[in-house]
Amino acid sequence: MFDYLKKGLLTGVGLALRSKSEIEDLAKEFAEKSKMNQDEAKDFLRECQQKYEDAKTGFDKKIESTIEKTLLKLDLPSRSDIKSLNKRIDDLTKKISELS
Repeated sequence: MFDYLKKGLLTGVGLALRSKSEIEDLAKEFAEKSKMNQDEAKDFLRECQQKYEDAKTGFDKKIESTIEKTLLKLDLPSRSDIKSLNKRIDDLTKKISELS
């Protein structure tokens, strides 16, 4: 029963939407109410923190991917495209200066 509750708490979309301190507070409260010993509580808190970081990273990657797809559809240049063009301009400017 405890494992099911623990897995339920660690999964879910809400985990990614909460702040890190909220997750820690929730984990501490759950550890106290379930009468975990100190080592179990520390492991549980560490696991909650790791799940939070994993969910946050996954969420960030999805947002970046969506933005990239949107930029492609809008046919806007990416940062790397602009950097590449700036480098080409710098190279051409240098060559022109050398010819003058």
